[in-house]
Amino acid sequence: MSVFILLSALFLAGSLFCSIYRQLQMLQQNSYFASRYLKWVYGNFMLSITFLSFGYCLVSIFYLGQKYLFCFLISLAVFVIRLLLALNCKKKSIKKLVYTGRVKRLLATSLIILGLLITVMETVSGIYSQAAFIILGILAFFSPLFVLIVLFINSPIEALISRHYINDAKRILKQNNNLTVIGITGSFGKTTTKFILNRILSEKYNTVCTPASFNTPMGVVRTVRGDIKSNTQVFICEMGAKKKGDIKEICDIVHPTYGIITSVGAQHLDTFGSIENVFKTKFELADEVRKNGGKTLISAESEDIIKRYDKSDNSLVLFGKEENFRVENISRNSFGSNFDLILDGKKISVSTKLLGLHSIFDILAAASLAYKLGVKEDDIKVAISSLKPTEHRLELKSFHNGSLLIDDAYNSNPVGCLEAVRTLGTFDGYKKTIITPGLIELGAKEYEANYALGLEAAKYCDIIILVGKNRSKPMVDAINTTDFNKDNVYVVSSFKEAMDIYIPTADKMSVVLIENDLPDNYLN
Repeated sequence: MSVFILLSALFLAGSLFCSIYRQLQMLQQNSYFASRYLKWVYGNFMLSITFLSFGYCLVSIFYLGQKYLFCFLISLAVFVIRLLLALNCKKKSIKKLVYTGRVKRLLATSLIILGLLITVMETVSGIYSQAAFIILGILAFFSPLFVLIVLFINSPIEALISRHYINDAKRILKQNNNLTVIGITGSFGKTTTKFILNRILSEKYNTVCTPASFNTPMGVVRTVRGDIKSNTQVFICEMGAKKKGDIKEICDIVHPTYGIITSVGAQHLDTFGSIENVFKTKFELADEVRKNGGKTLISAESEDIIKRYDKSDNSLVLFGKEENFRVENISRNSFGSNFDLILDGKKISVSTKLLGLHSIFDILAAASLAYKLGVKEDDIKVAISSLKPTEHRLELKSFHNGSLLIDDAYNSNPVGCLEAVRTLGTFDGYKKTIITPGLIELGAKEYEANYALGLEAAKYCDIIILVGKNRSKPMVDAINTTDFNKDNVYVVSSFKEAMDIYIPTADKMSVVLIENDLPDNYLN
């Protein structure tokens, strides 16, 4: 074999590994769903594929024509270009690739496949060697295809590993006979409610809750296997969903006896298809709790819940509005709220540093269940007064040049986003800026929701910075219908560009809201 061919093969394999970082990053951000990953490929990789096809044709022609030096030079050029692109991508990425066990297994399988192809090239002559080189070229130039092949090869292994971990988690839960399991779900508000409930219940119980946004089956399993001990009394389990059956899958692992459904709304409609499907999926939690003889608290503030829930179901307990569990006498300002909790007839006056009206209802949900589980009124009051914002959810921080930052980067729902803008509007006397790419995964309602966000921003903000030239169009359309000063509207391609605009204008009387810091697979 010509040394130029061997080097060409090595550089092609190297260029594939340079590209695979980005591909695995997008696969991970799309929850390892091939269909969602392919949607990203179609929207972001098709132009690259056009150029790569031309490069692949040249390499193949030179190889079959025994022009090995030219074959080597093209392979080297592709490697250098992809290496530079990979370094730039890694530097600029908002959400880096996390080297989980699954990612490491995908990389290991990738190395094995490439090693086998190069070995065949070196040890076998004739048509088989040529076929190995051609296949290597196809996989190297068209890296999304390679990632899908590796994903398919690894799928039986991943299924076996998942089953082992799930069975182990079930064993741990079954051994802990005195454990109370609480499930929390909803289109929005579930993470904040989880952390509030954990803080209040910790006044009486030894608690464990799923960390951050660990709300998938394997995230829950990881928490059970790592954190549940023999002395754990309460396990608070956040349950996320993007399609029907997702909540039931988690319930079949943990079997909750109490539940909270914070809301039902237009979220992940691209995978759910309709609000009706969202409702049915969220209420898979209530179905499991009822079966286990427990109670589920549901929000009377959610119109989509009130319109659909079964009023004759005694396992459901409403909170909000004029129910037995509600809030009264709300007084809000830029740095927190004071209000009265009415918990089954008992009045508790509380104060919190959490921002936003929706935070008050998250507190109500958590306090209502804690009260049902026997936490004393004084302990509830103390716990609420000590609450700190959940990271990246209406979190008030000091920022550049003495300005204030309202970090709402993890908020991605229509109700919460509008409330965040209204919270920004309470900072009287400050120059108010919003930086946002808008909302995603709302299906047919996405334009409408982003249009509403644009109108609200024009009402309360002094400067509007929108991220994503295509994604921001509904918000721009809305702003253009108002008398907002168009010179104070900026459309940029990245959050770095947005900061380059904001920072020079920031001072002690400035406040900026970062609303929904989208991962890389959505920015365009």
